[in-house]
Amino acid sequence: MKVDSPIGIIDSGAGGLTVVKEMLHRLPQEPIIYIGDTARCPYGPRPAEEVKNFTKEMVSKLSDMGIKMLIIACNTATAVALEEIRSQFSFPVVGVIVPGARAAVQASNLGNIAVLGTAGTINSGAYEDAIRDISTNSTIHPLACPDFVPVVESGQYHSEYASEVVKRTLLPLADVSFDAAILGCTHYPLLQEHIAKHLPEGVRIISSAVETIRDVEGILHEKKLARQSDQPVEPVFYSTGGADAFRLIVQDWLTIEEPDVRHIML
Repeated sequence: MKVDSPIGIIDSGAGGLTVVKEMLHRLPQEPIIYIGDTARCPYGPRPAEEVKNFTKEMVSKLSDMGIKMLIIACNTATAVALEEIRSQFSFPVVGVIVPGARAAVQASNLGNIAVLGTAGTINSGAYEDAIRDISTNSTIHPLACPDFVPVVESGQYHSEYASEVVKRTLLPLADVSFDAAILGCTHYPLLQEHIAKHLPEGVRIISSAVETIRDVEGILHEKKLARQSDQPVEPVFYSTGGADAFRLIVQDWLTIEEPDVRHIML
């Protein structure tokens, strides 16, 4: 693995762009190749074995492209496929669940943590396991939010409709006491303005995307894989679905005027 090789990022769709955004902020000199499986998004309702197979297909493509590290930016894929992917490929593989869990434990004074995620992530219990590995005293309130990803993928995350969907989805937490909430899907930071509005005042919102890049930074230095340059590198984006719709979300979320977005077959 060469230091100038790219870092691969995979997601079920556009959600992993929240990870890319943090990468561009903290590690702009690192080349990025991103694959969003927009044609088969969302992953949350799918059987675990199917998600594993889709994840392997994306990782194999990136491996052929010569990446030096992989970020599984999809929480659902992290929950069901992380360890298997680590055992099959030689480059470092980073998931988004443990960093988010660690940050939530640190942020919560009460030890009461809400986890917002896809049905697949919530059903896997991956966040509960990760939090309890760090703190046995924490009380966890998981909530599946199946309507969030379609709102983001359709580009409606700024709309009043998005706010209504978030308000309705978060109703089960209305009478629950918690002081930290994990955005347990990388799509969810695109809805953060709405989520913050409909959570109790004072709740700290944890983005696993931000925490993940802190881990990536540490691994790059530990493995001596950090690129030694001050020159920023434009990411390359691949979408398994329509490239034009994906390009619009990249332009809006990352404020890249003319992003390099290509279609890919898996």
